[in-house]
Amino acid sequence: MSENEINKGAFDSRDFSAIFDHVSIGVRNIETATAFYRPCLAALGLEVVMDKGFAVAFGNGSGRQWLWVSEPIEDPNSVAPNNGAHFAFLAKDRASVRDFYEAAMNNGGRDAGAPGLRPEYIPTYYGAFVLDPDGNKIEAVCRNDEPDS
Repeated sequence: MSENEINKGAFDSRDFSAIFDHVSIGVRNIETATAFYRPCLAALGLEVVMDKGFAVAFGNGSGRQWLWVSEPIEDPNSVAPNNGAHFAFLAKDRASVRDFYEAAMNNGGRDAGAPGLRPEYIPTYYGAFVLDPDGNKIEAVCRNDEPDS
């Protein structure tokens, strides 16, 4: 299989099955982070499913913990802003991507790429990129072929 065939398969894939059990995003202050993440992730259908005080887990309402937002247990000052990590969340449609972005901008996030098509990825890739209050880069993405209204 040539490199172009491998890349085409990756970009054309519509397999959105999970490969992670869960992921964690490190933050310096859980209250600030929760105030940011709760409305951003609600725009994508995720809600708080567990709160440990120093960490909050988000899921889709089934009780499953997909994403943890957590202060480091060992050293809260060790959180490094935008250390190269990038977390991309699936959005059901482009309106949800825009809602995610608006929630981020209204709750302490910073713009890292306004909602729009990114045809350099695939022709239908519609995403928005933001930095959370700690500088972690997060994204909402919809790959559906739909009108951009």
